Parts: sequence; structure tokens; C-alpha cells
Amino acid sequence: MSSRYSKRSPKEFNKFRAFVQWLVVSVGYKLFYRIKCDYRVIGRENLPKGFYIVASNHISAVDPFLVCDAVQRPVAYMAKEELFESFFPGLFLNWMGAFAVNREKLQVSTIKTALGIKQTDWVLGLFPQGTREVTGSMDNVTRGFAALAKTLKCDIVPIGITGALKKDRAFGGQITLRIGEPIPYMEDTSEMVKIWSEKIADLTEEERK
Repeated sequence: MSSRYSKRSPKEFNKFRAFVQWLVVSVGYKLFYRIKCDYRVIGRENLPKGFYIVASNHISAVDPFLVCDAVQRPVAYMAKEELFESFFPGLFLNWMGAFAVNREKLQVSTIKTALGIKQTDWVLGLFPQGTREVTGSMDNVTRGFAALAKTLKCDIVPIGITGALKKDRAFGGQITLRIGEPIPYMEDTSEMVKIWSEKIADLTEEERK
């Protein structure tokens, strides 16, 4: 089933999916965390106009929803293809505007879908660490997101998430999303990965003190 969700056309990133995403994020997750937590978004002035890739650290299952709220635009998320193998999770992700990717390599279908998204008012969202990283380590950052930015000729917006792992977050914990300045695409993808890792470390530094 995941293969049908790997290549998506621009028309699939439409008002219906944008509305579903807004409904889930704003009426569901955002409302809950604003009531129960000290939830903050810092640095929205750093968000550029036009198309870009938003890339954050990944520490909890709620990260995609919080990032959608932070950028205040529809976000088309790249999600591992295994998540689409079951019918209902796959349907939910589909309605949310996510599409399936192979985490082992950057495929042509992924590039074509991303190029299609660039033609819409959506932005592209991904987690360069691939899976959740609870220790704050930057050792498992993949290079594919930098190669994608180079291919798409777009900026990367780094977002550092802190606090979403705290067990008491539903009862007064603090969750903060810090949006950093955009990283322009460049020929040297290794340098882009290095800059992103350094920016995420800076954006999440307060949590580690």
C-alpha cells in the first residue's frame, strides 16, 4: 500500500488536506497543549515567504503537529513508508498531506513529489534524524535532506524542539519551538548538514543547561 503514497501529484496537496491538517493541529493538538502546557513558539519572523523545507529535531510523536502549528502553513511531511502499510494509519497520513519515502535512499518518486509540492502553497517537512532521537545526539543525521534542498533550490528552515519529551508535559510541562534563520542551499551538501546540526544544537541549548 505504501507505494501508492510515494508519488503524489500537486493537485493532491489541496484545500481539503490543508483543512484536515489545520483541524487536527489547531483544534486538537494546539488547543490541548496551550491549555495544559507552557507552549511557546519563538522566531516566526525567521520564516521566509515562498517554498522551503522545514527540518526539525525529532524527539516525540507530536513533533509533526507542533511544527505545522509553528510555521502556520500546510506542511507536506515525508514519512517512512512502513507507516502507510496499515489501512487506517495510511489513510490518516494521506489526509494530512504526508507521503511515503524510502529512508535508505532518495528516490526519483520523492524528488518528483517534492517538485510538485513546490508548485503549491505548501512547504515540505522532514526530520533529518529519520527516527526519534531522545539524547540530543546529532550523530545519526542523514544527508538526503540537504541533497533535496540542493535539487529543489530552496532554503532549509531549522526548528529546535525542546520539552516535548517531559512526562509531565500534559500537566504543566513546557514545550518550546525555536525557529532559526533559513539555511540557503549550496553545492556542498556536507556543509549544509553541518550548519543544520549546529543550528539545531544552538536552538535546543537551553534545554540541555
